[in-house]
Amino acid sequence: MTKENIAVFTFFGATGDLAKRKLYPSLFKLYQKGYLKERFGVLGTSRADWSTDQFKDVVKESISGLESSAEEADKFASHFEYVAHDVTDQPHYSVLLDAIKELDERFDAQGNRVFYLSMAPNFFGEIALNIKSQGLISDNGYNRLVIEKPFGRDYKSAKKLNDELTLTFDEDQIFRIDHYLGKEMIQNIEALRFGNTIIESLWNNRYIDNVQITLSESLGVEERASYYDTSGALRDMVQNHIMQIISQLAMEQPVAFTDADVRVEKVKALRSLRVYSAVEAAGNFVRGQYAAGDEGVDYRDEDGVPEGSNNETFVAGKLLFDNYRWSGVPFYIRTGKKLADKFTRIDVVFKKPLIDIFAFPQQSDATLSANVLTIYVEPKNGFALTVNAKSAGQGFETEPVKLDFYQDEKSEKDVPEPYERLMHDAMEGNSTNFASWSEVAYAWKFVDVIRRLWDIEEPHFPNYLPGSMGPKASDELLERDGRSWVYKLDNK
Repeated sequence: MTKENIAVFTFFGATGDLAKRKLYPSLFKLYQKGYLKERFGVLGTSRADWSTDQFKDVVKESISGLESSAEEADKFASHFEYVAHDVTDQPHYSVLLDAIKELDERFDAQGNRVFYLSMAPNFFGEIALNIKSQGLISDNGYNRLVIEKPFGRDYKSAKKLNDELTLTFDEDQIFRIDHYLGKEMIQNIEALRFGNTIIESLWNNRYIDNVQITLSESLGVEERASYYDTSGALRDMVQNHIMQIISQLAMEQPVAFTDADVRVEKVKALRSLRVYSAVEAAGNFVRGQYAAGDEGVDYRDEDGVPEGSNNETFVAGKLLFDNYRWSGVPFYIRTGKKLADKFTRIDVVFKKPLIDIFAFPQQSDATLSANVLTIYVEPKNGFALTVNAKSAGQGFETEPVKLDFYQDEKSEKDVPEPYERLMHDAMEGNSTNFASWSEVAYAWKFVDVIRRLWDIEEPHFPNYLPGSMGPKASDELLERDGRSWVYKLDNK
């Protein structure tokens, strides 16, 4: 049985690309599945001078690719209203308040309010303060604030923003969206670890040699060049998505699977993450910027990119935890644009047996391969465990074989889209899959050291070709430790 959620949503930045591509389709899927029925309303607002009818047409267009009837789409859109608004115009918030109250009464939303900020983050603090000072906070229902990344540009700006938000909302009312936490296989990390004794008993430095996380993108910056050049791969991918994945891989088992208990353990893990000195950061992190290749142009020649930009489009690094479970186990990460393919995967590489008893009678140079547990996050969802088995035929030689599981087409259809899942969680007040302030703070403290170093160093860009897996220095980072990436172009 699905539980109906009751609320009035206010979308700041309602005419933006994210709202049209992700937010309205996600709400519609929740509506189709019965998580939203009749008792919800949506107020869209931005500076665009739109009418409500125009807004409804845009909403219906945004869901046109989903299976639905015209009647169902019209009924869904009937819950939407629009008010043009400048977020810096404090007196005009009274118009928003009137619209919210009208929607609350029309749909009997019981004073439940979700404020969704899908716009430039430099307005977040001001909007939150005006929501409070102009009386948009409900007295008889819940009030929740959902915000998009980036959450600051460094620890200092992130703390300033958080201080502004917490003048209006408590920490348990703030939902910092990281859509990677809504992905099915990222959420499966906890199920895989804590639901299987055979996995969790080996999940430590006695048995695991290293952990590898790859977030690969095949496209360049496209139309995001102007934003991306102020962010770069380090801020855009490492500080949020990758650090969140790492905290789930490294955390201890929570007392119970609740948002509070999970967050406690993620924060503990991040507290034990070694924050490098500048010298250590230089030795453990590499960056890259793509060249033109056979097609396209250098990053520096992309539209919207300043001439001679030193912004990185690729990052690889080694992270270390100073705690009992993970001491000595490197976590290798890499992410970049214009790489060989678009995919996300996690490879957990186990230590080889201390003695290879099969090596003595063999006449070949074959040796036992490391066991590898691979979590396929996208585009396919699944797991694979690489083990050693006897090769068919005479003699006794071993070869690696894969025991794998992938979700079938029907299962994948049932998987909620990340934004669909996370918007539902926000209405439920479940913050398990949202970043807490403490997590954000520790992530920024780690990343800031690397960022400060790179801001004063002159890189040799461009240094990798499209269709590769990044600069040579990324491979050398592991080779210095006597290791290599599990995913290679010649051994996918």
